[in-house]
Amino acid sequence: MVALNGKLSSALGDRTAKALNTAFGYTTIEDLLRHYPRRYVARGELTDIDQLKDGDVVTVLAEIVDTNNRPMRGRKGSILEVRVSDGKKKLSLTFFNQAWRERELRVGRVGLFAGKIGTYKGARQLAHPEYLLIPDGSDADEAAGEFAGKLIPVYPATAKLPSWKIGQCIRTILDVIDEIPETLPEKYRGNLPSAHQALKEIHLPETQLSAEQAFHRLTFDEALALQLLLARRRHQFETLNATPRLFRSGGLLEIFDENLPFELTAGQISVGNEIESDMKSHHPMHRLLQGEVGSGKTIVALRALLAVVDTGGQGALLAPTEVLAAQHFRSISSTLGDLATAGMLGGSDRATRVVLLTGSTPAAARREILAQIKDGSAGIVIGTHALLSEGVEFSDLGLIVVDEQHRFGVEQRDALKLKAQLPPHLLVMTATPIPRTVAMTVFGDLDISTLTELPKGRSPIATHVIHESAKPHYVERAWERIREEVANGAQAYVVAPRIESAAQDTSEESESAHSVESLYEYLSTGPLSTIRVSVLHGKLTSEEKDRIMRSFSQGEIDCLIATTVIEVGVDVPNATVMVIADADRFGISQLHQLRGRVGRGSKPGLCLLLTKVDEESSAMERLKAVEKSLDGFELARVDLDQRREGDVLGTAQSGTRSQLRLLRVLRDEKIIEDSREVAISIIAEDPELTSNPALRDELSKLERDERADFIEKA
Repeated sequence: MVALNGKLSSALGDRTAKALNTAFGYTTIEDLLRHYPRRYVARGELTDIDQLKDGDVVTVLAEIVDTNNRPMRGRKGSILEVRVSDGKKKLSLTFFNQAWRERELRVGRVGLFAGKIGTYKGARQLAHPEYLLIPDGSDADEAAGEFAGKLIPVYPATAKLPSWKIGQCIRTILDVIDEIPETLPEKYRGNLPSAHQALKEIHLPETQLSAEQAFHRLTFDEALALQLLLARRRHQFETLNATPRLFRSGGLLEIFDENLPFELTAGQISVGNEIESDMKSHHPMHRLLQGEVGSGKTIVALRALLAVVDTGGQGALLAPTEVLAAQHFRSISSTLGDLATAGMLGGSDRATRVVLLTGSTPAAARREILAQIKDGSAGIVIGTHALLSEGVEFSDLGLIVVDEQHRFGVEQRDALKLKAQLPPHLLVMTATPIPRTVAMTVFGDLDISTLTELPKGRSPIATHVIHESAKPHYVERAWERIREEVANGAQAYVVAPRIESAAQDTSEESESAHSVESLYEYLSTGPLSTIRVSVLHGKLTSEEKDRIMRSFSQGEIDCLIATTVIEVGVDVPNATVMVIADADRFGISQLHQLRGRVGRGSKPGLCLLLTKVDEESSAMERLKAVEKSLDGFELARVDLDQRREGDVLGTAQSGTRSQLRLLRVLRDEKIIEDSREVAISIIAEDPELTSNPALRDELSKLERDERADFIEKA
């Protein structure tokens, strides 16, 4: 008998174990048993050949309808061509110098044929496919054979390891596997099969129903492990001590509110009340603030920072880029006015001091800023990763605000938390609206606040897709529209996916892509030669980026040609039009973020999406979705529906396998909801899972998995 954590070689031998490791990276028994079928086929249920695509590695269940062995032209040898059919379409199988196979590949036989789909003279074919013919006779006669079951599992496969070979390995293991420990307490199991039964029946189902029940149980187990991790982390937060930050009257926050030149939205007031309630607690706040582009998240965060300053504490705002950090510094300083000038000539006696610390801060200024942070005179500290570095010491760090949280790993957040005497309150913000299931799956350890309404006076943004090849005159009209907006006193952005021109970037995909440099050269000497144009991208020095953004904010630049460095946080109310070149190279959420840079004042915004992609392509489908909707939550759901699960959960950035094989955050919303309730109940009764060692072990595996970083919002 073998255990789940046993080595593959102990059950299958070194040669097979090596092949599985080479193909999939598997090393243990459990690795292979978690290689689930992607579908099942029934006897007589032939594969739809018409759906096969060139380059696919496939396993086809089909019937042999014709064979033809003929000599090759111009050289010795023969070609055996076997045609198989699903009853509608045919597929050719070709074998070179293997005429003997004609004796077993007889017309009428049904088999599994595996290989990589190719095309020869316009027809689909498999060259030298692996195959396994289904034995003649009844199932009873073949009970010990390969196809004893009523359903045949079809596994993700490679050319060297076809589906049935993987199935053979799995059946060998299932014959000798130890009883798999039960992880789900009986009172929560209901009609679900046991852990052992589910793992067996997903590979060897008796019926379609038993396969579905096994699939449901295993998917629930994945969701439960994730929810347990989040519920336990939430429980641990609730046991930590923090300094309560009571909102007090007569302080900076009250003065700030009284002097605001606009009314807070109902949503901003409601979220502010939630934050106030959290920060009164003796336990640290852990709250996620999400909201539509331009919904006023920064004002909500600033009010929380001021409330902490009112208690004698300090607040830190952590931004992912220097451009965004500098933008926050300018915006907050401007919004606070003389309330941000403590210790300065003419500053208010009720003021605090706002400082900016980045990797590019000059040494002399850095020393002065570090001293102000240490002695507490700097109440609001804005910065990049530089805030995490050695030598940054706070007097009393009470609140951390993390902007665009998905760009920071948990280690970076923890490094900043360690600079506080007691665990600080934490507010993480994202301008990318998060579908409810993703929020439950990825941010289940955080309380979530949502801003959906825009401040009064904001104008809607019109969005149009322009196909450059089909309507080149529309592109010329786009540049004309920029000139018109500038003539009316407004400003514009042009966004490109790359910095350098193709001559400097020899990658294949660069050949037809627009760049900041090429667009600047073309526009500044051509269509936009009559206005003031400048560039902004990540390769500029911090001083250059800050100077350019300041000039643009002050109206000294009419049109900014930039990369996605302007994607978040950039707030220039006078900008009304944006042209995005090669818009198909950006994701839905990114396009929604980018267009949020225009229409931030009283004038209406316009966003033009330039593309050359085919009208029927999935890329055009994405662009049309952005064109039709300004609802970030709806677009986030469309984006999620079109992307791979790994991209959603962060696994695409990891490079190792995830414990999550079956869970899909859109499809499995009910499972996620149910598992969340069970997880909260289990942790409430037994936070360390001491009464359920099998479940504790499963949770430990997920914690050890390198991809668990995505759970930490890495």
